[in-house]
Amino acid sequence: MWLTLLAEAAIPIFVIGLAAAQRPRLGRLGVLAAVGYAYSYVVFTGTVVYALVNDTKNYEELTDQLGAVMTVHGAVMVVAGLGFGHAVLRARTLPAWTALALMAGVVLVAVTQTLPEGAQLAAAGVRDLGFAGMGAAMLRTPAGRTRSRSHTSNFGGQEPAATGKIRPSHGRQRT
Repeated sequence: MWLTLLAEAAIPIFVIGLAAAQRPRLGRLGVLAAVGYAYSYVVFTGTVVYALVNDTKNYEELTDQLGAVMTVHGAVMVVAGLGFGHAVLRARTLPAWTALALMAGVVLVAVTQTLPEGAQLAAAGVRDLGFAGMGAAMLRTPAGRTRSRSHTSNFGGQEPAATGKIRPSHGRQRT
């Protein structure tokens, strides 16, 4: 349970960081979805604290005790995860497969809730693979490149010069 607590407490920070790194291309939907996803995991982190304090034995018992809270915030997590994935696809700042894995994963997490633990773990793994891929792509991206894409054309962070040659864009005009 302690590992779950640490992992779930980190998710809101990670998701908000991914959203911030993709601004402004992520758009309003992406930001709202990231906030919704982060919010759902703040609540889920609270449910883990509840389980630790009340010595709840397993997830089924926790769901019995907190039924509506788990269901409502599970729905928020799915809708927000789908919205965030869609916004990442639309923004084209991260690899498309990461957004697709996130979207598939949040749906799989929801539909496997009543299945054996192995199926639930595999579903969470699909979602986590999407997030890990997003994080890895951010680490491989030179600082600021994700942001600068929204201010450049299709030249991969470069502007066409008046002569037709491509030169790096550094935010200044050369004369």
